[in-house]
Amino acid sequence: MFNLEEELKKLPGKPGVYLMHDKTDEIIYVGKAISLKNRVRQYFQKSRHVTPKIQRMIDRIAWFEYIVTDSELEALVLECNLIKEHSPRYNTMLKDGKSYPFLKATVSEAYPRLLFARQMKRDGCKYFGPFTSGKAIRDTIELVNQLFHLRNCHRVLPRDIGKERPCLYHQIGQCPAPCQGHVKKEEYRADFERALKFLLGDTKSVLKELEEKMQRAAAEMNFEEAATYRDLIQSVRQVTERQKITSEDFEDRDIVAMARGKEDAVVQVFFIRGGKMLGREHYYLTGTNEETEGAVLSAFIKQMYAGTPYIPKEIWLEQEVEDADAILEWLSAKRGHKVYFRYPQRGQKERMLELAKKNARMVLQKDAEKLQRERARTKGAMEEIEGLLGISGLSRVESYDISNINGFETVGSMVVFEEGKAKKNDYRKFRIRSVSGPDDYGAMREMLTRRFEHSKREGLSEMDSFRNLPDIIFMDGGKGQVNIAEEVLLKLDITIPVCGMVKDDHHRTRGLYFKNEEIPIDTHGEGFRLITRVQDETHRFAIEYHKQIRSKTQVHSILDDIPMIGATRRKALMRTYQSLAEIQKADVEELMEIPEMNRQAAESVVQFFAAKQREGERDDKSE
Repeated sequence: MFNLEEELKKLPGKPGVYLMHDKTDEIIYVGKAISLKNRVRQYFQKSRHVTPKIQRMIDRIAWFEYIVTDSELEALVLECNLIKEHSPRYNTMLKDGKSYPFLKATVSEAYPRLLFARQMKRDGCKYFGPFTSGKAIRDTIELVNQLFHLRNCHRVLPRDIGKERPCLYHQIGQCPAPCQGHVKKEEYRADFERALKFLLGDTKSVLKELEEKMQRAAAEMNFEEAATYRDLIQSVRQVTERQKITSEDFEDRDIVAMARGKEDAVVQVFFIRGGKMLGREHYYLTGTNEETEGAVLSAFIKQMYAGTPYIPKEIWLEQEVEDADAILEWLSAKRGHKVYFRYPQRGQKERMLELAKKNARMVLQKDAEKLQRERARTKGAMEEIEGLLGISGLSRVESYDISNINGFETVGSMVVFEEGKAKKNDYRKFRIRSVSGPDDYGAMREMLTRRFEHSKREGLSEMDSFRNLPDIIFMDGGKGQVNIAEEVLLKLDITIPVCGMVKDDHHRTRGLYFKNEEIPIDTHGEGFRLITRVQDETHRFAIEYHKQIRSKTQVHSILDDIPMIGATRRKALMRTYQSLAEIQKADVEELMEIPEMNRQAAESVVQFFAAKQREGERDDKSE
């Protein structure tokens, strides 16, 4: 038994991370502290004023644990990792899990290439980016290869020189075929160095050279070649326009600005690389309504840069963030060089920050109605159901259903919704073992018993969906199904409210059965729509599993029981013959015409079906 007062006394005055758990052992909050003793005890001091959000979190705490670290920096890194792994409901959460690609220059190769890369690694290559568009990278690689005649094959040179004939790119004049030794290594590398300068922004010399070639070709009446140069010039100018100059110091920086609504916030980031804006991206954050702007920005920066391999030299912000010194130390360690927070107040820098904020406001305004609708159909729907049933704190819903045909291959399904959204990773299937025949109540009793007995096992991993108990159980039926669930829970000494989804004669939900009473429900409300989604999803999941089992059983019961017939020969038989009846009629010579069959396998098939026929004849006589 967790004794709160005793555990608070044991807290060390050292830096670390603390994890708050609810009664189901779910991690509901992760935080870091310079002194665990001072920070964690503050939550339980009656005189301390906290926001309503934090008070709701405190009310749900059943126990806590902590991890001591050697420094505040180590605590910050651990906090970032644990928040990313567990997504605690009371932490401010970054909704977007985006990663950004890079353009990779293999400078260490004898004949280097430009490649598309998802991650930046310490492999001796030079990286450009990150970019917000994979298409932009591929278009740039294609253009640069055309301009500077670089190879894009995967041959290992000079090892593979002369081993294979040159590719199509050599035939159309885009590659000088270093794979055949047609270009000296020094000449190829000189072109590659020019390509790197182009990627760093030196486009004027390239444009001048292309324009001269275009004019020369036109003067020589070679209009097709001139048109090719014209198209290349246009492509270069498009790339130049996309990378608008934003500063003259050629530094890498991210410009970060935020706009807030009642429930959510949007953060806009401009990516500046080498003084040029390569792209922008916006991010949604939830759980921000009772947090300060400094706390929200701090949470965003920790989650954003924990998941990206590239850290810029500077991050421009509207205002100071919480834990700024520790975050900068962490970012600098990740980057390998000093990282700075800047807070522009005037001039061009302040205007760039205001532009980012303006974009964040536009995104928030544009999506406000969408976000409001999404909240209404999820959290709003859960609150509506709470009001109907007279209970609070509902988040995790589990729903169960049974599927069979006249008791054949009975299966069960468990569907999970959290905060009004389907959590498909936690869905589970049950193959009923102890019940034969059409006994839905017996099958439901077995499924629920297995599910909740599993939750009582010790040593369950964080990934085990049975580890988390639901806040409420929805049964796909009325009084009978509810009674079965309550009987199982009582026997296992588990207290969870159980609610039945009652249907009318047309199999449509008409109300809820709760505490021995049928409660009518507004069929036009979001709560009703959520219950319908839960019911439909539970039914669909059970039926799909039953179809899968039935299909496997039908195939296995006939063909897989034949000696010497494995998966390959079974498929060959099914491909050759229209039905099992045709296979049954085939003789040994006919079966041997199938390439996968030999005489022994063909004889095994004939003998198997002959034995089956004899068994059937004996059964008929005995009747």
